[in-house]
Amino acid sequence: MAKEKINSYQDTAKSTMSPREVEAMALTKAAFLLEEAKKDVDNYQAFSQALRFNHLLWTIIQTDITDKNNNLPPELKANIMSLSIFVDKQTAKALAEGTGHLLDVLINVNRNLAEGLRVTPPGAATEAPPAPSQPTSTGGGISA
Repeated sequence: MAKEKINSYQDTAKSTMSPREVEAMALTKAAFLLEEAKKDVDNYQAFSQALRFNHLLWTIIQTDITDKNNNLPPELKANIMSLSIFVDKQTAKALAEGTGHLLDVLINVNRNLAEGLRVTPPGAATEAPPAPSQPTSTGGGISA
C-alpha cells in the first residue's frame, strides 16, 4: 500500500518536471544505486542491478542523441556519445572485476551531469512568464 502511494507520488512529480529535471533525477538515482552497491560489493545482485540500471540509462541517452529529431548541437552530441562509450566500457569492467572502486568514476559522471542539468542554461527564462490575467510592467522601473 505504501509503495503504491510512493509510486503514485513519483509519477505525479515526473509529470510536472521538465525533461532536464527528469534526466537529472534519473542520473541522480543511478549514482545513488551505484553508491549503495559500492558499500556491499559482496552482494553481487545489488551490484549488478545498479550497473544494469546505469547501463540502461546510458543506452537511453545514446538512443536519444542519435535520434534525427534531437536538436542538440553536433559537437555536444559527439561529446555525449564519447562519454557514453566510456561509461559502457567502465560498466563492463566493473561487472567483470566486481570491485567497488570502479564505480567511483560512474558515480561522479552521473552526479556532475545531473548537477549540470539542474542549472538554467544561458538565455533560458529563469521564471515562467506571468499569467495573461496579471498586469505586466511597461514602464522603466525595476522588474523582478
